[in-house]
Amino acid sequence: MAVFTPLTEPQVAEFLSRFDAGSLVSLEGVPAGTENTTFFVTTDRRELVLTLFEQGEHEELPFFVELLDYLDEHRLPVPGPLHDRDGVALHTLADKPALLFPKLPGKSPLAPNLAQCRELGDTLGRMHVVSRHFPGHRPNPRDLHWLLPMHHKVLVYLSPQDQALMKDEVEIYQGFFGDAPALPQGALHGDLFRDNTLFDGDRLGGLIDFYNGCTGDLLFDLAIVINDWATGSDGRLDAERHDAILAAYLARRPLTPAERDAWPMMLRLTALRYWLSRLLVVYVDPPAHDLTPHDPDQFLTILKARLEHGALPLPEVSE
Repeated sequence: MAVFTPLTEPQVAEFLSRFDAGSLVSLEGVPAGTENTTFFVTTDRRELVLTLFEQGEHEELPFFVELLDYLDEHRLPVPGPLHDRDGVALHTLADKPALLFPKLPGKSPLAPNLAQCRELGDTLGRMHVVSRHFPGHRPNPRDLHWLLPMHHKVLVYLSPQDQALMKDEVEIYQGFFGDAPALPQGALHGDLFRDNTLFDGDRLGGLIDFYNGCTGDLLFDLAIVINDWATGSDGRLDAERHDAILAAYLARRPLTPAERDAWPMMLRLTALRYWLSRLLVVYVDPPAHDLTPHDPDQFLTILKARLEHGALPLPEVSE
């Protein structure tokens, strides 16, 4: 159960009174999630999501509010947080930072079909076009600058072969990206796996959980998506899903020559990013709560597949 901080109905009713959102009808704890406490809140006027922030850097929460407000204003399907009657979104409830969101329609796809892949690619392309002008700044917390020091912490837990693989890859990334031209920058979701999307049939109801949001290489965001959405259980890329996502994305935001050159390496770097972060959770910094960590080997398999088979050709998109 991911309700780490229990709340009572009177607590939530008093919290709601600050907003123009109606009166509390029901409160339901949400079991999904690994870091924060979430409740579904039903009022006599609408359905909402209440999130209490249990972990992380709370001083960074204003960045997430500003990013969601910005994307919501640009008509992206994101849960723009509710602001109270004084225009304030971020509050404290049960001594935890708290945000209230609209509940978006749909559920996360376990096996996305091609229509859903096209919808996701189109929406991410739209998001990256507008996010290039987002004025906020938060450095990418999981880019190469993070990989360099953090990979040393897990080497002792790996086989000699995997130690060599990780060290060699980080060295290769350092050489490649250190000499590569600068890539287009903007605001990123930072963790756009299938379970961070909601689909109502084939329609994308929302992109959720922006708490890895940051600013950095747009290509980093796109590579995370392809490694999750277009990858089979053997780690190899699925050509149909790959092309459906990328054709829709590229129609909104064509890649620069530097991005096209960096694409195969970025697929490898983002695969190693999740292999490493999951190893850290298993061996170095286990979750504060009794939850089962994600399997690191999933992304080791993906990394090895990218090394063996490379990237698929990018689809051609007519101007």
